Amino acid sequence: MKTLRDVKVGDTVRVVKLHGEGAVKRRIMDMGITKGVEVYVRKLAPLGDPIEVNVRDYELSLRKADAEMIEVE
Repeated sequence: MKTLRDVKVGDTVRVVKLHGEGAVKRRIMDMGITKGVEVYVRKLAPLGDPIEVNVRDYELSLRKADAEMIEVE
């Protein structure tokens, strides 16, 4: 299983599934990350946290813990 945390800077991936439950999963979905959407990894902070991505034509910063819950292909 490949997660968003494993994706390298400059790669574009498609979301396959969201893991997690309850409020955490709802928050990720509210940010526009849903099944089938394309995500472009734009930047990675010097210490690796957060990850900056482009989703649905806007920029979004995600923590590593949240990125691990997003399964991609």
